[in-house]
Amino acid sequence: MNSDSQESALQQQVIELFHRSIEAKMTVGEALAGPLAAAAELLVAQLLQGSKAITCGEGLCHASAATLSRCLTHGYKMQRPGFAALTLQGEAAPGDLNDLSAQASPYQQPISALGTEGDVLILFSAGYASINLLGAVEAARARGLHIIAFTTAGDQALSHLLNDNDIELHVPIDDQYRIQEIHQLCVFCLCDLIEHHLFGEHT
Repeated sequence: MNSDSQESALQQQVIELFHRSIEAKMTVGEALAGPLAAAAELLVAQLLQGSKAITCGEGLCHASAATLSRCLTHGYKMQRPGFAALTLQGEAAPGDLNDLSAQASPYQQPISALGTEGDVLILFSAGYASINLLGAVEAARARGLHIIAFTTAGDQALSHLLNDNDIELHVPIDDQYRIQEIHQLCVFCLCDLIEHHLFGEHT
């Protein structure tokens, strides 16, 4: 294969990757529209009351959690007063390494310490949520937090912990990288909806 044909093949591969990404987003877009609108309304209501958003996600999902917190605190498409938002780190707290109960979830202690009734926990899972994320839901429930959960294939254990007052945004895809793309798009949709709700045409 000469250099021209190799370059052409690589370019075609790029185009195919873009098409796969678009197709994946189109597949789940309609199903996510309602939950995204509900999540935006919940966040607006709670943030305006002075509550805060607490986000978390493991592995690549941490990027989506951090992006959401930053957009809430710094603004998305406009300069505006920041909302209270923070992203939890997934490192285990120092302690007895043999005490498995103390290490059940590195999110439980900060949620218990920082979370107050009315706050909103937004968590991101790319499938088969670990005990860390399950522990985050349990801690949030105990503190009276609202819960918005991004779930996907294999997250039955996480979905089972949610109730009718929680909002689940389920992405039934098993491709880790398409999931990340969809999560990031959902984050930007949330931020756009929030600013549109608050400031309307100014966004």
